Amino acid sequence: MNGVRAALFDLDGVLIDTEPLYDKFWIEKKKEYGIEDERFPGILKGVPMFTILERYFSRYGKAVEDKVLADSIAYENRMDFPMINGAVDFLKLLRKHNIKTGLVTSSDDKKLQLVMAKTPLEGMFDTIVTADRITEGKPAPMCYLLAAEDLQVLPEQCLVFEDSFSGIASGNNAGMRVIGLSTTNPEEEIKDSVYRVIPDFSGVTFEKYREWSL
Repeated sequence: MNGVRAALFDLDGVLIDTEPLYDKFWIEKKKEYGIEDERFPGILKGVPMFTILERYFSRYGKAVEDKVLADSIAYENRMDFPMINGAVDFLKLLRKHNIKTGLVTSSDDKKLQLVMAKTPLEGMFDTIVTADRITEGKPAPMCYLLAAEDLQVLPEQCLVFEDSFSGIASGNNAGMRVIGLSTTNPEEEIKDSVYRVIPDFSGVTFEKYREWSL
């Protein structure tokens, strides 16, 4: 790679272990509205809320879209945000070595405020790209390209950490090297789409980061 200078992180399933909690919410919505797509809710991972509402709930009308959104916000307000093992230590390690860091999430600003209030992630990033800053969600590369632009680095100078199929595709589509976390999908299902697969950040050293960056 052309001198990796930045590490870009997805949020859910990469830094916070929330995907099982969201599964519970969307399984209930699948039952409530009779959604027949058997890939639901797994296919939603990494997808912005505005896309979910348009794709799956717009057929029921604006009132239902508004209700699903309100229910989602209320659910998140009650949620805990447990950290992925080793995530905070790894972020601190990168910042100690002056590696630029960015958070690139399909969550909106309101959800991010909750996360920052309940986790040690406040102040860990040089830039943050949320769903409120983009018009095309993952798997489109827009969010990752915007983060690179914010940090004034080239796409090929970025290492992306992702867990979902749409997020991995987004990083790849941006021309960045992707490290996959098997927190959401099994290693067998993502290994062909990423540079390396890790279970979490436990024991990940700066030397390992440099090895991934070569």
